[in-house]
Amino acid sequence: MKTFVIIFSILIIIGCLLAFSGCLGPRAPEKPNQKLAEFVDLERFMGLWYVHGYTPTAIDKNAFDATESYEIGKGGRILTTYRFRKGGHDGPEKTFNPVATVYDEKTNAEWRMRFFGVINAPYYIVYVDDEYDYTIIGNPNKKLAWIMSRQSAISDDRYEGLVSELKQREYDLSNLQRVAHK
Repeated sequence: MKTFVIIFSILIIIGCLLAFSGCLGPRAPEKPNQKLAEFVDLERFMGLWYVHGYTPTAIDKNAFDATESYEIGKGGRILTTYRFRKGGHDGPEKTFNPVATVYDEKTNAEWRMRFFGVINAPYYIVYVDDEYDYTIIGNPNKKLAWIMSRQSAISDDRYEGLVSELKQREYDLSNLQRVAHK
């Protein structure tokens, strides 16, 4: 009985964390409520991206050296690895492996990201440049965003230009944080 109570308590805590992180909540609209990238070439999009700006969630507060990588797996699923160091460049490494599916196969810009095998979250590629060097990931609530590049460094001007893309889409950037990389 004691083991059941412990497991049940852990599940309640995880559920609360996910709810407060924005992963749970209203379903994504049938059509995106914002402009997304016109077309995403999945082969070019795959690979390693460095996260330079992000809206922290319950699982990735105080992230350093954050990266996200994508690989096309069986059945067209997109295998994702989100990795960062917690609290500093020498902090413990945290790794999450959600799996994505392309929701809009006409543009490839709208995905559903599956976390912990049970939670599907909308994942919008709102911007990717022609060279596939910079991208912005968004969410229907316009409160969660990730600014990424292929390089571990990004100029202040380029970063601010990408932030401006989010402002034009009326994102709430009050919690957007810059990610430090070694």
